[in-house]
Amino acid sequence: MGDKKRQAGKRYFTSELFYHGMILPGMIFVLLFNFVPMFGIVMAFQDYKPAKGFFGSAFVGMKHFKYLFEIPDGFQIFRNTLVIALGKIVLGTIMAIIFSILLNEIRVKWMKKSIQTIVYLPHFLSWVVLAAAIKSLFGLDGFVNAILGTNLNFMGSNTLFQPLLIGTDVWKEFGYNSVVFLAALTSIDPGLYEAAEIDGANWWQRVLHVTLPGMQSVIFLMTAMAMGNILNAGFDQVYNLYSASVYETGDIIDTYVYRVGLNSMQYSFGTAIGLMKSVIAFILMMSANALAKKFTDSKIF
Repeated sequence: MGDKKRQAGKRYFTSELFYHGMILPGMIFVLLFNFVPMFGIVMAFQDYKPAKGFFGSAFVGMKHFKYLFEIPDGFQIFRNTLVIALGKIVLGTIMAIIFSILLNEIRVKWMKKSIQTIVYLPHFLSWVVLAAAIKSLFGLDGFVNAILGTNLNFMGSNTLFQPLLIGTDVWKEFGYNSVVFLAALTSIDPGLYEAAEIDGANWWQRVLHVTLPGMQSVIFLMTAMAMGNILNAGFDQVYNLYSASVYETGDIIDTYVYRVGLNSMQYSFGTAIGLMKSVIAFILMMSANALAKKFTDSKIF
């Protein structure tokens, strides 16, 4: 009996060998660029010197973590990251839900597809490209100030820079993020809409009592997944748009690590900040996964 099982397992592995070979390059890529670099976290507990390497650098324990909470910039960069990331998650989710509901109401197929294409397009554009366009639009002599007849310094004002970051990111991503919500709408039983309409419910009432409850589990699940990225406020966007004049409200964890860890060559301190960010993100993801399981009877992993 055991020999038959082993032979069956061998035949199964042989038949699936081609598919294993297909995923092998991806697994090697993940191993080299995701798992091997994790050994570098030892730098967070050392005064790392490139010339001495991991084994020659002095071990300093929690020194860099303590220093992070002692400097004035420590609280500021965490606050900026949370405000920007939460703004993007909340507004982005709301906009994606609203857009998916409205798009689902369009019955002319060619118009629906055209709107989808136009709204999805910004997602596929790099922030390197979009940053140049945004600077032209929101500069002191840009199109927005010309239309409004104002002289607002969007790119250099600590008051206006955060809303600019959040607003432009929501504009770029809400169309693409609505794909999941559009899929959720297709799973709602059309008979529920017909029953609500027979009962005299208008469009708003059908949305409140049929559409949103039908999307509830997907909304909870997507929000829970977004919690893992709450400390990722968008390095590409911020790095390409910010300047020293808006460090007070625009500097986030990733840009601070880049400036301190690479530009200033404080490798250990930069690693310590990045490690703390990863640990917090892991805790948030696990908590969000537990909440998703509790409220939606589904989980992320």
